Amino acid sequence: MRPPYRRRRLLLQVGVAAPILAFLAVLAAIAAYPGFDQAHQYLSDLGGPKAPHPEIFNLAVFITGFGSAAAGAGFGLALAALGGGRIAAALTAASFALAGYGLVVASLYPWPDPRHLAILLALGIQLAPLMMIWALARLEGMGGLRRFLAAIVVVMAVMTVLTRHLLFKDLVNDANVGWWERAFALVLVGWIGVAAWILERRLLKLARA
Repeated sequence: MRPPYRRRRLLLQVGVAAPILAFLAVLAAIAAYPGFDQAHQYLSDLGGPKAPHPEIFNLAVFITGFGSAAAGAGFGLALAALGGGRIAAALTAASFALAGYGLVVASLYPWPDPRHLAILLALGIQLAPLMMIWALARLEGMGGLRRFLAAIVVVMAVMTVLTRHLLFKDLVNDANVGWWERAFALVLVGWIGVAAWILERRLLKLARA
């Protein structure tokens, strides 16, 4: 007999692993690009024509895109299994699928191909924490995760305002844009691993009950 929620937990484990693998892949791509300027250059340059080994970055983005979709399915199914709102759970999965699509397309058309801008769809992942808070609203024992997700929403909103030059227009500039992009990327993907781990542990506890 299969352990309860085995597939859901496996998908969530993908969500835990994906940010770690993406981080390691970026480090590998940077190491393979002598002279890469962290402050001035964008991460997409790691997969562009000037990169000595663009396949490292582009393959990582391709895999991460499918990982995003798988993790999103895990989040949606886990939220539904725990008794969360089904509409919110479905919208959570959809936001991850949209982000995954953007990443896959961007990996197939490296920068400066204009089709690479499909990667902007990955910013749709910012909706996922809001959908998850909605889904978790009435679940007992998930207050910590809700507060964590709310904090992530605030941080992402602030980062969006600053990097889009809506406030403090001179704060993000050509001399430091690379560092801002890396910080934003870390926030965008880092929370996924934490949330996936918490939900996976909750499903495991439920399965053992």
